[in-house]
Amino acid sequence: MNSPRTEPPESGARDHWSIVPMSALCSIKNGKSDTQDATDRGPYAFFDRSKAIKRSDRFLFDCEALIIPGEGTEFLPRQFNGKFDLHQRAYALHNFSETINPRFLFHFLVYKKDYFPRVAVGTTVKSLRMRHFEDLPVSVTTLGDQQRIVAILDEALAGIAVAEASVKRNLKNTYDAFESFRDDIFNAKSHRSAKSLGEIASFRNGVNFTKSSKGRVVKIVGVKDFQNRFAVPTEGLEAVTINGEVNKDDLLRGNDLLTVRSNGNIQLIGRTMVVDECPANTIHSGFTIRTRLTVDSVFSQYLCHFMRSRGTRRRMIDGGTGTNIKSLNQGTLTKLLVPLPSHDEQKRIAKRLDGFAQRTDRLTDVYKQKLVALERLKQSLLSQAFSGNL
Repeated sequence: MNSPRTEPPESGARDHWSIVPMSALCSIKNGKSDTQDATDRGPYAFFDRSKAIKRSDRFLFDCEALIIPGEGTEFLPRQFNGKFDLHQRAYALHNFSETINPRFLFHFLVYKKDYFPRVAVGTTVKSLRMRHFEDLPVSVTTLGDQQRIVAILDEALAGIAVAEASVKRNLKNTYDAFESFRDDIFNAKSHRSAKSLGEIASFRNGVNFTKSSKGRVVKIVGVKDFQNRFAVPTEGLEAVTINGEVNKDDLLRGNDLLTVRSNGNIQLIGRTMVVDECPANTIHSGFTIRTRLTVDSVFSQYLCHFMRSRGTRRRMIDGGTGTNIKSLNQGTLTKLLVPLPSHDEQKRIAKRLDGFAQRTDRLTDVYKQKLVALERLKQSLLSQAFSGNL
């Protein structure tokens, strides 16, 4: 391993700081194992690009190491000491120089978390190469100063992590409170008069198209537009070209409901939005199903809340077909049993749920802002640490 190379210190850094390439601070090696090498009850940790630590029957390393996935969207380090297996598309930093504290380097890599996504190559899946590790400039100070900085960061970041965990629990509890409130309402109504969704509505799958389609340009609602929205957005919809003229039966109308029909992420199946205000000439994609009421006795917002409830979502997901890509079919929607109190009571229920949802949204915004503030505090501490100001 090369000896550290001293270069001019960073702007604003103290005199005893220097910048050296990471290749001068440790050995860098990628793994040799593949996904199928993981076993359910292996005695050794197995690291790949996923956040979950898998198990393996063999180990490739027996040392202290910093482990970074070599492909994906996040390239955050893990610190591990002991025997472990490593995927061929993951990297281990080990055999550290006497001039570097591994924990100090760990914190530096967290501080530079934007570096790896920026230099990663590829279009569909971003991946790292050995040079991206070897050439990374690392801010280094004396070993004693490193130990002091590590002690400060470990304590401060541990406190921030506790605060983040608390905020995330509160955020989850806020969502759960609303979902439980909605579930209780529909469970309480289950003994009332009910009809299958097929008795009160008709269904239509969305429109398929390709980049080579030639014909009419229309706005389209796709899976990406759902997120956690209750109503179809009126702005920012993608414009696409479909073959020929648009079929009038494919155009959305007010009070229509859209549901995610097919997606590789099972958690997206069954997500539902109502059409409150519909932009002109708007269709929906083939990965969605439109539900259109055929009776006047059902309030569309009430039905949307019912479709979004956890019990209904569970029935839609369980009724889907497919393995890698789960698909919801019209038959499953047809059989959904909808509790139907009077139209006026449906409106009252929808109004109560809307009010609870608005309060939930305000509270979740507060918690999300707290998480942003905690992340900024974390980055501020790291910035001070590696600019020599801590």
